[in-house]
This record gives sequence, structure tokens and C-alpha cells, in this order.
Amino acid sequence: MGKITLILGGARSGKSTQALNLAKGIKKVAFIATCAGLDKEMKERILKHKAGRPSCWETFEEPKEIAGLLAGINDSFDCLIIDCLTLLVSNLLLSGCKDEAIVDKIKAFLLQLRKKKAKAIIVSNEVGLGIVPDNKLGRRFRDIAGKVNQIVAQESDEVLFIVSGLPLIVKPSSRGNK
Repeated sequence: MGKITLILGGARSGKSTQALNLAKGIKKVAFIATCAGLDKEMKERILKHKAGRPSCWETFEEPKEIAGLLAGINDSFDCLIIDCLTLLVSNLLLSGCKDEAIVDKIKAFLLQLRKKKAKAIIVSNEVGLGIVPDNKLGRRFRDIAGKVNQIVAQESDEVLFIVSGLPLIVKPSSRGNK
């Protein structure tokens, strides 16, 4: 079982850049993208992100079923990057999943991740530092995203919080660099 690092932060804080930096020098990387290119702007962002990753990395695009994807990925990878957890939650929420089902899917994904030998890096947004959303869906998203982040943080060996591109260690690693 490999080390799990959770990277949290606000929008545009440098979370994805930190994930890429942690995987620098690792050749066998699986990048699991949860973003769906639903409009022109998102499609452009996806292309920009892809261009910023080494070409030897393998990209998997999966907006909802991470546990199933992980179950099907062999152990040939040395690092798995999942970017991003909050988009996964949003995708599940908007597809009609109840909060309990979302938590179950996250726990199933963590269970599959723990079976892997590869180092894992998970990116997620910290959505609880801003104002309370003015609508029910926004509050539900904030609440379930916060709960999911807590579950993943507890399972993670290391947790980093990114502020203006700088990593703050929230939960120091006690497992080494694997």
C-alpha cells in the first residue's frame, strides 16, 4: 500500500501545480481527471492542463466512478494523481446521488486506492472558508464536500494546504516517500 497525500486549497491556489511537483521525476504516473468538458472554457482548461503534464504520463478521464477505474488499473504505476475530489463530488451530486451514496463512493474509492502499491496524490478544494452559499444546492455541495474532505484527510498519510502557491503541512507524513 502506497502513501496517500491529500492536497487542499482554494480556487487557483496552486493545488494542481503542487501535485505535479510531488510527482516530478516519477515516470509511471496515472493522472485521473474528474473534470468533464461541458463547455468551451472547460475544454480549453482541460487542454491547458494536459499540455502541462509530461507526455509519458497516462491520463484517465472519469467523472464519477473512480473506484471502478482504480479496480481496473494494474499495479504498473508508481504514482496515481486524482484531480479533483470536489469535481467528483459535484458530478455525483448533479447526477442525483444522495449524500450517503456520495460518501459510500468515496469510501469505495479509498478502499481501492489502499490496495494499490503506488503513491497517491489527491487534489481537493477547501470550500468551507468562504461565505455560506445562498441556495440549498450550494449549501449541500459545501457540506458534502467538507465531509468528503474530512474522510479523505483521515485516511491520508499526509495533508497539505496550499495558500498562494505555498504548501502548509497540516498532517505530516510518517510513512516516508513511497
